[in-house]
Amino acid sequence: MNRPFSVTLLAILAGLAGISGVLDVLRLLHILPMAQLGELNFYGFSLFGAIFAAIVAAIWFWAMIRIWNLDPQGWMFVVVIAIVYLIFDVVALIAGTPWQSVSLSVILSALALLLGLLPSTKAAFGQR
Repeated sequence: MNRPFSVTLLAILAGLAGISGVLDVLRLLHILPMAQLGELNFYGFSLFGAIFAAIVAAIWFWAMIRIWNLDPQGWMFVVVIAIVYLIFDVVALIAGTPWQSVSLSVILSALALLLGLLPSTKAAFGQR
């Protein structure tokens, strides 16, 4: 299987975004000390935010596996989940979360979206 470098990098970014989602779950459930990564607010209801973050992390990990196998569904999910995650990061910012708390997920999502939309990456998945 001939996997372009951009696809390998996209799979790595998806994995890192999944790890970031797991860290968000731990912060929202107050298991991980807030002082290390910054406070994370989701309209004051941590359980709902933790459930959502866990679902998103699982999707990132699933997409990473699909991308590694050059499955076009993985490419589509990375593009869609990156957009959705960026939207929810903006919502978290509006809800009072400091920039330093969401900056990692914003950067990873933006990089994954940009890399996923590169012509060479799209071509590897049979997209135009």
